Amino acid sequence: MNISVIVPVFREAKTINAFLETVQAVFPAPGNEIIVVDGSPGWDTLAAVTLPRVKTIRSGRGRARQMNRGAAVAKGNILLFLHADTFLPGDAPALIASLLSGNPDLVGGAFSLGIDDDRIPLKVIEWSGNLRSRLTRVPYGDQSIFMRKTCFDRVGGFRDIPIMEDLELMTRIRKQGRRIHILKQKSFTSSRRWKKEGIAACTLRNWLIRLLYHCGVPADRLAALYR
Repeated sequence: MNISVIVPVFREAKTINAFLETVQAVFPAPGNEIIVVDGSPGWDTLAAVTLPRVKTIRSGRGRARQMNRGAAVAKGNILLFLHADTFLPGDAPALIASLLSGNPDLVGGAFSLGIDDDRIPLKVIEWSGNLRSRLTRVPYGDQSIFMRKTCFDRVGGFRDIPIMEDLELMTRIRKQGRRIHILKQKSFTSSRRWKKEGIAACTLRNWLIRLLYHCGVPADRLAALYR
């Protein structure tokens, strides 16, 4: 299976090359491709990319819009949506290929949540996040969602909303009776947002946004709470 790794970015110029080096090590060419889709004003992250064999795409702002743009030009038969502060295990391609080739009825899947911080509150958040995703079968974007491209195109991709696009897509897939699988192996996401905003404040805000979304508050109104 050929995997297209789609990385939506917004003002990641300082760290993008170091990050892409780790991605290329896990997903080497020519069997895989890496697509960076920049939604920053002036596309400053794309200007900073110096690594070869990286496809760079300009986009308007919005993670859903950026990921759809990347998916539209992807050549792989598997799409992997990877945040620019998230790191996958070295055997990620083999794990994905083994899962999907052995289960043709699966639309795709995701990794378990890992947080690159050993503080107890964040380990509790990691544990509760994994429990939630296994019970609901609705992973979030920081779990590195992957899908067959044919299935992604068939369901219409991400809805063009400013926030909660991952939840909306996975919920839509579940309601259609399609199956995904959560791998036990973890994708590790940076704790930088928790460090910047404070663990309690960041966590409570995230919970509030999810609660309001489930109560029907439009995503464009919720986006103001996330910034």
